[in-house]
Amino acid sequence: MSHIAVERNRRRQMNEHLKVLRSLTPCFYIKRGDQASIIGGVIEFIKELHQVLQSLEAKKRRKSLSPSPGPCPSPSPRSLHLTPQPESPFGIEGIKEFGASCNSPVADVEAKVSGSNVILRTVSRRIPGQVVKIINVLERLSFEILHINISSMEDTVLYSFVIKIGLECQLSVEELAVEVQQCFRSDAVAVLKI
Repeated sequence: MSHIAVERNRRRQMNEHLKVLRSLTPCFYIKRGDQASIIGGVIEFIKELHQVLQSLEAKKRRKSLSPSPGPCPSPSPRSLHLTPQPESPFGIEGIKEFGASCNSPVADVEAKVSGSNVILRTVSRRIPGQVVKIINVLERLSFEILHINISSMEDTVLYSFVIKIGLECQLSVEELAVEVQQCFRSDAVAVLKI
């Protein structure tokens, strides 16, 4: 086989693989059709899937450690854990992120700074009207919501927000995670009262 034929075959295979990757990735992750955008979108999608997997595993561990099968109690302020995350968990060189997570039996909340935006993710059981409450908290805190993604599986839901940091916002990512966690806590108290 000539060098030209080998190169043509390699490009054809690469294009086929890129088509498959593009078809497996939700369209909002891929901004343009060029190879770099497709691969970048797939990386972001895989990161989000990895995050969902970690959150579901954590939820499973919490559920197995829970002494009673009843409704989740309202977390006390001391049960909220803030975890700084100075580096990407995916081992990609040169990508630095700063974030915090605030976890409770009701919901896991993670906020990461990415450039001039914040990526906010919450994992919880399905609570009617919860996404509206989160949006209200973000708007009250002067964040502009650029993108929302909602994924659910059985009774668990993942809300992912890409939010722009407003000029008047003086909140740290830790404080943002706690603020969003508190809107889940108010729901847990309401459920326990019913």
